[in-house]
Amino acid sequence: MSTPEFAATAAAARTTTEAAVASRRRPSTATIYRWELLKLRAQKRTFLGLGAAVLVPAIFIVALAANGSGPEEVPFGRYVTETGLATPPVLLLFSSIWLFPLIVALVAGDIVANEDGNGTLKTILTRSADRHQIFLAKLLASFSYAIAALILFAGTGLLLGCLRYGLDPLTSLSGTPIEVGRGLLLLGAALLAYLLPVLTVASIALLLSTVTRNSAAAVVGTLMFSLILQIVGIISGLESIRPYLLSTQFDAWQGLLRDPIDWAPIARSLWVCALYAVPSLTAALLVFMRRDVTGG
Repeated sequence: MSTPEFAATAAAARTTTEAAVASRRRPSTATIYRWELLKLRAQKRTFLGLGAAVLVPAIFIVALAANGSGPEEVPFGRYVTETGLATPPVLLLFSSIWLFPLIVALVAGDIVANEDGNGTLKTILTRSADRHQIFLAKLLASFSYAIAALILFAGTGLLLGCLRYGLDPLTSLSGTPIEVGRGLLLLGAALLAYLLPVLTVASIALLLSTVTRNSAAAVVGTLMFSLILQIVGIISGLESIRPYLLSTQFDAWQGLLRDPIDWAPIARSLWVCALYAVPSLTAALLVFMRRDVTGG
């Protein structure tokens, strides 16, 4: 073998070896996801949101005990002092306007912008991990936080409601009784249906966090978007578009608590939420993948 050929072969071997070493050192998406969860655990806003998810149901139960009656103008409101099963549905009705968009936006609207503000995004993007891995890990961490907040919220309401008013059958929106066991199953399914728009809000907040590079702008922007949809939903003359607003999908879970179950709002919520979430996540990923490392 001639000297040039030998040099070329040696260079190729070194390149292959270096690539193999780099591949072994490259962290998995699961590892990066764990890093993101550790970051969330170290941030005050994470516990602020989770704390609100526990505190609001507690305040609600205390107010009920002091007042002696529930908010009869809303679905299940008349039953909250009869069974603890009615507490989570009523709480879900009140939380969709401001509470859960705020809780979700606190983390999803900060998870990328915070890295920009602290100047650490440049370091993260120049690590051996691929950008799509980092984005996916941040997305999963945001979704995990939203799921944890919703479970804490409904679980606290159910626990405190049952301790105060007992665990008795629930009356459905159709006026028929729902036994405790079936009521718990339907409540779990209702939370899954409610989770769809919650995760969609998280997707929008993640987009704003990626594009604006500013946590405050992303959080406020998410809340303003939610508020605008709420306003559009109550404007007279716009009834035809109301079923397709993201804000309307926060009520889709009520179809599960009818007899028989009304699946239409659940099915509509699936594709309507996808219409909001998929473009938001796609745009966020494209912006993240094209982020200028030299500019942060």
